[in-house]
Amino acid sequence: METKELTCIGCPMGCQISVDIENGTVVSVKGNSCKIGDNYARKEVVSPMRIVTSSVAVLSDKNAHPSNEVHYPRVSVKTASEVPKDKIMDVMDEIHRTHAVAPVKIGDIILQNVAGTGVAIIATKNS
Repeated sequence: METKELTCIGCPMGCQISVDIENGTVVSVKGNSCKIGDNYARKEVVSPMRIVTSSVAVLSDKNAHPSNEVHYPRVSVKTASEVPKDKIMDVMDEIHRTHAVAPVKIGDIILQNVAGTGVAIIATKNS
């Protein structure tokens, strides 16, 4: 049996959690003070997922091109839901290769199906 030690990020408590794993299956979770910690630990050791945040350039209009340097300040973006942890670099690569067109509103979809994850990249502020 293998034991993994984690610090829970599910709530502000930051519980120290021990997860016992046997043959790729979680056998027990100890140290969590709430159900969020149990759920977090089970997901983290089997299939870790993350929300990704970044920013993209905002161009003045749809005919502008990023190389023209005609853009507004960057707009913050995030994944609409969690993506597999091992896909984070692929997600970031796609985010860095894209741009938005002004005006941008909170919740606008900037990219669909980023890195083949089925998850959209959305704006988190108006620009």
